[in-house]
Amino acid sequence: MARRMALVLGATGGIGGEMARQLTAAGWMVRALTRDSARLGAADGWEGLKGDALRRGDVVGAAEGASLIVHAVNPPGYRNWPQTVLPMLDNTLAAARASGARIVLPGTVYNYGPDAFPLIDEDSPQNPTSRKGAIRVEMERRLRAAAEQGVRSLIVRSGDFFGPRAANNWFSQGLVKPGKPVTVVTNPGAPGVGHQWAYLPDVAATMMALIERESDLAPFARFHMGGHWDGDGRTMVGAIGRAVGRPDLNVKRFPWWLLSVASPVVPLFRELREMRYLWQTPVRLDNRRLVRFLGKEPHTPLDEAVRATLIGLGCIAVDSAARSPEAHETARAT
Repeated sequence: MARRMALVLGATGGIGGEMARQLTAAGWMVRALTRDSARLGAADGWEGLKGDALRRGDVVGAAEGASLIVHAVNPPGYRNWPQTVLPMLDNTLAAARASGARIVLPGTVYNYGPDAFPLIDEDSPQNPTSRKGAIRVEMERRLRAAAEQGVRSLIVRSGDFFGPRAANNWFSQGLVKPGKPVTVVTNPGAPGVGHQWAYLPDVAATMMALIERESDLAPFARFHMGGHWDGDGRTMVGAIGRAVGRPDLNVKRFPWWLLSVASPVVPLFRELREMRYLWQTPVRLDNRRLVRFLGKEPHTPLDEAVRATLIGLGCIAVDSAARSPEAHETARAT
């Protein structure tokens, strides 16, 4: 039996890399298109192709023979979304038309506005209040239109990413500092406001479980993940404290004021500030459709997921990680 082949755009990123690893583990051939093939580890076993998701010929050529295209590519640091995001998707659509592959898109809550809050299902109205949200709505509109012409797609929406190999997210850029021991957590949320998180290995496992049900998927399929719900804005902080053996870990507020002051000259700060509303009001994705379809959602316990994340980010030494929380407490008391 011939091995199935998947093209992954964004394999050097968080969800793209996790999908590439899980596809490989499941027996798929993985082809990764990247502008810097040197960033792909030789041990990963992927076929690395040098190319640019903004060049249609590169994407169409790389997708030859693929039955799946993971579209996990985004401009780094939120830069140039209007100029790059839609052209990259159009190139993926062209590649899917040529190869017959299904497109897999990691989705977000950016599509939705206050009229859909606080609990959002797959058919909730999409009236975003941000520029990135409007672009996300247009991305999905193009995928839906393409599905009517035979181009299949799968969208899996989830909360804020965190994971051992994910460096470009709120967890690793806001709550903790990669490569440094955790002595304080910076919390972007407001007291008592819930927030939704998604452990990247679970997101990839969910996508894999859906992909294996290809014959049961609609041409334009959409699912929401529940992930980890931090109901009071303190649950994630508590898990970090337990992981490092410091339940009394100091917490400070995220300096939103700094983003406001620096936004005119720092594009990243401007883009982050635009998404502040997701930390000021509870916004939760409803995963009942996913659970009905799969039977259950892949779910790593929060403490296990946070511990693995901190080890991967270099915030906990491996020898320290092997010690139990009780051992940490004993060491601190002596």
